[in-house]
This record gives sequence, structure tokens and C-alpha cells, in this order.
Amino acid sequence: RISFVMSHTIVLLQKDKKLNSRSYNDYDTVTKMITGVCQMFETHLKQKNPTSRNITYDIQDLYNYLDSFEDIGVLVFDRNKQSYNPFDTEWLKEKILRHLKAMAGQ
Repeated sequence: RISFVMSHTIVLLQKDKKLNSRSYNDYDTVTKMITGVCQMFETHLKQKNPTSRNITYDIQDLYNYLDSFEDIGVLVFDRNKQSYNPFDTEWLKEKILRHLKAMAGQ
């Protein structure tokens, strides 16, 4: 099994059907990408709830946010092949869940 933890990672996002809604974010590692996606969601929540001091959410809220995008793709660099491997939203959700469980000590 190949470990992608320390691999350059690119998240490709398309918010809606408009092609100009496409964007990308790149990260040094998969872990930093997971943190970045969670921060992106938290920023979204703060924008939707500007007067709330404390905002709470659960994993399903985060999943629903990810599902609200027209398309999400993740590219993770494989040093052995010297190329990027593509992954979908379900892979991203699984990685986020594992990461959050590890942070919670479960």
C-alpha cells in the first residue's frame, strides 16, 4: 500500500454548472489538504452566520457541504510513478472522517 500522506495534493473544485466557478487549491500534504477543506467549510459557515459567535457542525454537515459542489476532484502525487492519482468526493470524505477520528483519539 502506497502512503500519500506526505505527497503534494491538489483539490479541484467546481461550485456550480458555470465553468468560471472552477478553482483549485494545492497543499504540501494530504493532511494539510484535509485541514484546508475543513477551514473552507468553516469559513462558509461563518459567512452564512455572521452574527453567531460559536458555530457547531457535525460530519454530515461537512459531507452535505462537499456534496453541494458541482464537482470535486483530488489529485495526489505518487512519487513512485511521478504522476498524480485522481480521487473523488467519497475518497475525500473517508480521509476527512479518518483524520477527525484520529484527532478525537478514537
